[in-house]
Amino acid sequence: MSVVRRLGDPPKLRGSGTMETCPDIFELSDGTFAVIGTEATADLDPLLPPDAARADYERIVIIDRETLLRAKRDIPDA
Repeated sequence: MSVVRRLGDPPKLRGSGTMETCPDIFELSDGTFAVIGTEATADLDPLLPPDAARADYERIVIIDRETLLRAKRDIPDA
């Protein structure tokens, strides 16, 4: 598996001065997506709706709105 491309703009274009700790979204070679965000599993897990589930190996991460909106143009429709 490898990173194929970034979705959206790189951190520098989103205003990061250091480019060290910025959320990001990547498409992987197997068609899945990887997200870099702030780990929030402990805070958000108890707040998930009843029809949501998280496996022990899964984590809930937060990305800011701007990162997702800038990635929208690169997210395939199908």
